[in-house]
Amino acid sequence: MKALTWQGKRDVRVEDVPDPSIEHPSDAVIKVTSTAICGSDLHLYEVLGPFLTPGDVLGHETMGVVEEVGSEVTHIAPGDRVVVPFNISCGSCWMCTRGLFAQCETTQNRAQGKGASLFGYTALYGQVPGGQAEYLRVPQAHFGPVKVPAGAADERYLYLSDILPTAWQAVVYADVPEGGTLAVLGLGPVGQLACRIALHQGVQRVIAVDPVPERRALAARSGVEAVDMDKHLAETLIEMTGGRGPDAVVEAVGMEAHGSPFGKAAHTAVGLLPDAIAKPFTDKLAIDRMHALHTAIKACRRGGTVSISGVYGGEIDPMPMMEMFDRGLQLRMGQCHVRRWTDDILAVVEADDDVLGLESLATHRLPLAEAPEGYAMFQAKRDGCIKVVLQP
Repeated sequence: MKALTWQGKRDVRVEDVPDPSIEHPSDAVIKVTSTAICGSDLHLYEVLGPFLTPGDVLGHETMGVVEEVGSEVTHIAPGDRVVVPFNISCGSCWMCTRGLFAQCETTQNRAQGKGASLFGYTALYGQVPGGQAEYLRVPQAHFGPVKVPAGAADERYLYLSDILPTAWQAVVYADVPEGGTLAVLGLGPVGQLACRIALHQGVQRVIAVDPVPERRALAARSGVEAVDMDKHLAETLIEMTGGRGPDAVVEAVGMEAHGSPFGKAAHTAVGLLPDAIAKPFTDKLAIDRMHALHTAIKACRRGGTVSISGVYGGEIDPMPMMEMFDRGLQLRMGQCHVRRWTDDILAVVEADDDVLGLESLATHRLPLAEAPEGYAMFQAKRDGCIKVVLQP
């Protein structure tokens, strides 16, 4: 089959790889109908290369049609249409029974000190082949895949794999009080959806920040107050909220934030090292580009909540502890527990009016063969690119 493979820093290629097959009774194999490039994939494209092996198949936002199931898989059958959560969870371990699916103890990567395995996401998270391919083997398929109706547009359901529940969790974790204000830093796909979800759930005021004009314009069409990023952003957000600051801030940027020259230099330096040396540096001594997170902490009102959905990987990141402690902030964060939210989200997704604008979120739809260009365009934010959907 054809699949998108990682070959090196900023080097991804569509190649022939072996077709997947059932390896365990809890497996399924699906024929991929749509898969997307996630902002998290760009971390693999640039920063997390030391944990990848040339030939690794990328992608963790996938849906398709079931081709084959193992003997323990009973809730889906060949011919069913399914969307596949990006984290691989069993549904029955101690963590899963508490809704902590991103920490599943059955697929946890203990040797790496990491949580549940993820599709297409480095040796740190199980090195499971991803879904930017014609076919995908789905481990723990007795629990993970979500069956969706036949006939509806793929993009109405595709984002249930990751960015939609990630944005949903970010808003839940933000816990905006009635009549309160939410600020969202970063207007990539997760930030856009977090804004829409917050407004749909009745948050009175949403302010969103991004340096890219097209992203601000898209958010503004949903009723968001969209502002540019400047060197005094925290002060600007405080001024916009009566001198107090937003009640909660969703940080939807992560480890490669703009405005972090020291962190960018550190990323660049580590990227020049041989993998054997770069791995321990990246895992144990990494410094993220922290501008967005520091801004969130400094802008949030005293006693407020910072909800972090952007991906971080550093171990020695400098944090403004005095600021956090003095302001009495709550921080909530982590990989999204996808299946924890899917039932609630489906009720919204299946409504006729597409209230979250899922069918229009993608700015670019490309065949799988053009995935390398999709990665380059998405990383560079060219051509107004906000979301790329690939079709094998």
